[in-house]
Amino acid sequence: MTRFSLAAPGVFATLILFAALSVPGTTFAQDGMPLFTEDFPPSEFAERRARVLDRIGTDGVVVLQGEPTPRGYTRFRQSNEFYYLTGIEVAHAMLIMDGASRVTTLYLPHRNEGRERGEGHVLSAEDADLVQELSGIDRVAATEQFSEDLGRLMRRRDLPIIYTLLQPAEGLAESRDLGLRHVSDRLSDPWDGRPSREAHFIGLLQERYPAFQIESINPILDELRLVKSPREMDMIRKATRLSGIGLMEAMRSVAPGQKEIELDAVAKYHYWRNGAQGDAYYSLVASAGNAYFPHYNAGQRTMQDGDFLLMDYAPDVEYYMSDVTRMMPVNGTFSAWQRELYGFYLGAYRAILLRIRPGVTPSQIMQEAAVEMRGLLNGWTFSKDIYRAAAISFVEGYEQRATRDGGSLGHGVGMATHDVGDYSGVLRAGMVFTIEPALRVPEERIYIRLEDLIIIHEDRAEIVSGFIPMDIDAIEAWMAQDGMLQDYPDMETFLR
Repeated sequence: MTRFSLAAPGVFATLILFAALSVPGTTFAQDGMPLFTEDFPPSEFAERRARVLDRIGTDGVVVLQGEPTPRGYTRFRQSNEFYYLTGIEVAHAMLIMDGASRVTTLYLPHRNEGRERGEGHVLSAEDADLVQELSGIDRVAATEQFSEDLGRLMRRRDLPIIYTLLQPAEGLAESRDLGLRHVSDRLSDPWDGRPSREAHFIGLLQERYPAFQIESINPILDELRLVKSPREMDMIRKATRLSGIGLMEAMRSVAPGQKEIELDAVAKYHYWRNGAQGDAYYSLVASAGNAYFPHYNAGQRTMQDGDFLLMDYAPDVEYYMSDVTRMMPVNGTFSAWQRELYGFYLGAYRAILLRIRPGVTPSQIMQEAAVEMRGLLNGWTFSKDIYRAAAISFVEGYEQRATRDGGSLGHGVGMATHDVGDYSGVLRAGMVFTIEPALRVPEERIYIRLEDLIIIHEDRAEIVSGFIPMDIDAIEAWMAQDGMLQDYPDMETFLR
């Protein structure tokens, strides 16, 4: 077996160095404790707020709650929406953005000296001048001032419209679809039934200030988040590089007899070692029939010789995500049926991936790809009728989707893994998304899926995850190396 060394030249060494580059400087209260990010300068947050204020006009006011203190021994992470507009990472922060004066006021809790003695300094209302200096926010006040300031808005001749979140705020490892599922499940529980935090907040606003008209801020934020800035793209690239490093480590490490969750562990090591602040989503490490469940995440199966493995995993890097998937044979060598089905799928997948470009609609790309898929299908040899039927179903399904109005190639990626925004229109610079078509053979519970992250530029599409092996020969060559799990065997015997 070939051993890998960072001192040796090669793609993986280069990628490790890219991903390990330190992020820009950060302001600290004490050693190692950041107070405000410098991944984005205050001017970028100010520009985002200005664009929101432009859209709500002089008769609009944005009112937002930040995330509350997390339960348990969990590091605080701000909601995507609040962070997008402020960069502030303080629990129970609140925000008013006044369209008439174009003044933004941030409301913070008072200093909790007892808690700070144990956990370190956190920005508070007592740091108003410092917060303004760090963040560029116009005004900082204590949380109890929020009601007074909101009440003052009612004294205007024309009552402003309140814009706030009507959809669940996106928290740790959460996209809106999962937020909505959480709310729905809780409402369906007859022994719970509590509304979302957003619904509760709206209820309080309506109860205390019934004259205000309340509208959703979500469509405005969704539209702005659809197109990423250069700095946002940089964060997404880093998350994608780390995702690729984790997947490539899994390829080197996987072997029969391991549990699926062990591959989660080696990916996590690279994520945390190189600057991630958490998971973009729980790891999907699914061997054999488990892959037939697209979001299987238990990770407890012991993998067997001959299994085909799907791994879909990415980190959260400074509030920005990625989403990448690869397939691999657990024993390091593609079997005859794996070569046959994966080979066909890979050809069809590349028919989509390599046609993505700016200035066209997803439907146009899909229709072009479907023509190539049909030609590939007609020329491919299948060893079983059920494999041919699965391939026909895959191509016909794609052909049908290609003719639908308002279709998309995949899903957006940004501050959420399933990011907000409408991706059905003409592809334009700043859009970031993945594709992930799936081939299924239900009779044998076979499921094959790849996923790559794409950034659209003015003149091209950047396949950010393209460095991760996807060809059969490249995967097998990479898997011929030993990985971390060979260097660090499990301690099961010692732990008994």
